[in-house]
Amino acid sequence: MISFNRAAVVLVCAAMTNPLLAATATPTPPAPEKIAHTRAIHGYTLSDPYFWLRERDNSKVMEHLKAENAYTDAVMAHTKDLQAKLYDEMLARIKQTDESVPYPRKGYWYSTKTQEGKPYPIFTRRKATIDGPEQVMLDVNEIVKDLPNGSAGPVGISPDSRIMAFAVDPTGGRVSTIRFKVIDTGELLPDIIEGASGNMVFANDNKTIFFTTLDPAVRPDKAWRLVLGSGAKPTLVYHETDERFFVGVDKPLSEKFIFLSMSSQKTSEVRYLDADAPAGEFKPIEPRKQGVEYSVDHHGDQFFITHNEDAINFTLVSAPIDKPGKANWKTVIPHRADVLIQGTTSFKDHMIVTAREKGLPVLRVRSFAGSEYVIDTPEVSYTLGGSTNADFDTTKFRFAYSSPLTPSSIFEVDVKSKERKLLKEQPVLGGYDRTKYQVERVNARAKDGTDVPVTIVHRKGLARDGTAPALLEGYGSYGFSNDAGFSSAEISLLDRGFVLATAHIRGGSEKGRLWYEQGRLNNKKNTFSDFVAAADFLVSEKYTSTPHLAIRGGSAGGLLMGAVVNLRPELFKAVIADVPFVDVINTMLDPDLPLTVIEYEQWGNPNEKAPFDYIMSYSPYDNVKPAAYPDILTMVGFHDSNVPYWEGAKWAAKIRDAKTNDATVLVRCNLEAGHGGASDRYKRLREEAFRYAFLLDRLGVK
Repeated sequence: MISFNRAAVVLVCAAMTNPLLAATATPTPPAPEKIAHTRAIHGYTLSDPYFWLRERDNSKVMEHLKAENAYTDAVMAHTKDLQAKLYDEMLARIKQTDESVPYPRKGYWYSTKTQEGKPYPIFTRRKATIDGPEQVMLDVNEIVKDLPNGSAGPVGISPDSRIMAFAVDPTGGRVSTIRFKVIDTGELLPDIIEGASGNMVFANDNKTIFFTTLDPAVRPDKAWRLVLGSGAKPTLVYHETDERFFVGVDKPLSEKFIFLSMSSQKTSEVRYLDADAPAGEFKPIEPRKQGVEYSVDHHGDQFFITHNEDAINFTLVSAPIDKPGKANWKTVIPHRADVLIQGTTSFKDHMIVTAREKGLPVLRVRSFAGSEYVIDTPEVSYTLGGSTNADFDTTKFRFAYSSPLTPSSIFEVDVKSKERKLLKEQPVLGGYDRTKYQVERVNARAKDGTDVPVTIVHRKGLARDGTAPALLEGYGSYGFSNDAGFSSAEISLLDRGFVLATAHIRGGSEKGRLWYEQGRLNNKKNTFSDFVAAADFLVSEKYTSTPHLAIRGGSAGGLLMGAVVNLRPELFKAVIADVPFVDVINTMLDPDLPLTVIEYEQWGNPNEKAPFDYIMSYSPYDNVKPAAYPDILTMVGFHDSNVPYWEGAKWAAKIRDAKTNDATVLVRCNLEAGHGGASDRYKRLREEAFRYAFLLDRLGVK
């Protein structure tokens, strides 16, 4: 029988309802029972007394999570007014009734609207002109009104613009239902796809669709073909039996082909089908080869293939569509050690090449007539990428840009004249003045001598005396680049004197593919030491000091948080770990979890002794030790299929057992949400206000 510290739960609940008690009593955290659970592997015995917390259907688990929430609320009760103030500040900067920049597609202008008081977007279009009568395609507020944490959105529109496919995820658990709607009449077609990933594409006959479904581990493993309105069942097109690979379907901007892709962390394969002949069979571009990744674009009689065979930073080649195999590849852009090629998008007369140079994103315009140039970016640190570009035959290219000082902006450039137009900068209400703030991009020196870029933003006139509160965040996994962008919410921290920093650490691709490889598998510890180096830099250069330094990371960034507080618990005052991947060994030994097998190529397979030993040397949960830990807030989601709720819950319980000081360790579990947290934009803002209140309280910021 599982028991709990019920007296603690009663005290917590009493403190929440009795202000006098709350003012005089210190809440006691819930203490889940320790139940012996051991596993012998590689001559080592894993002992995990909190293993039972993964029993999702056990009522005692839910009781414990609710007790954690009650404890967190009691500890944070004195910040209730501060939370409300922060929420009001953040909300006041947002233009609640707003509309995205309409984009053209086949005679229609599509956009997304928000309305004050409504938590979810509304998808609309106008025919012929941007000022034509508005047609509501999908009001997500209506679709998810009975789903506490549901989400929905269009996932495809037929080539004749008549039918919209939309996916509904009821919990945020990444398992969707796809429906089809005749846009002009609102009629829902009888075809319903359950257990879908949300990934689908229309063939050019306007009725044949290709889509992917999920296996029990929430892995997209099957691709299907369905003829809408035929009454026939879907036909299986492809089943991926190698659990390392995810299956996806897509179309190039030319819409001439359907691409079927199979991708693992290190290997990929693409097959193609004429989109005008959807009943045909998919043909391979090039069979998969372990360790070789490639992606495919189309233009005219050529496929353009970005690949990394003997080219760590990728190279671009062309191949004839009738014989696209490697024997016929011709180099278009050769490999460069200092430039990472990430992919291409081909229009009728030009191609956009997405790349990274000198640690920053780059958009390169290549005309098929032979000219080439780079889109100018004036700031020292920023985010940059293509926006919605739905028309193949155009000279206009839209891109999205932001920086720590520049709100999210949509630009349109005429690729021939190079004339650039700002279509919209996201409004920041309340008199935001970017000239009050300063951005720096510096280098911290890692312990192996590597320079690690760090973006820093703060109010001008900062006194570099170590007294400023600071928040350092990082990610450093999967090759994802953690570029510095704009957040209107963060103004609430900047205006309270915070230094905000982003560490561009190894494990991402900020400085090329080698930057990723140096933070993966047996190099993973570089990710953690890079982050510690960034923190030490902030302290040594007196941007802040240890009593004023907080850190934040989510998901694999939560692994980062867990690892660095084990390495240097004395360096940090407070930690926010969102949906943290901290129970690495137990998760990677469970092939039934969604991301385990595919991530053997990311972390290593602990069923083999050498990877086991290396992962054990840094796995946050397994390396908790007696130490003076910082204050910790971990946020988890009960329906999270990426990083299960029990990882953060177990980690918090183990730190409470081990800590040698009076550090506060809080768990807040969103019982309705998945990996992304609340889907409701107002609830998301309240969650952020709660995090900020924790930071201000723990750092003593008035």
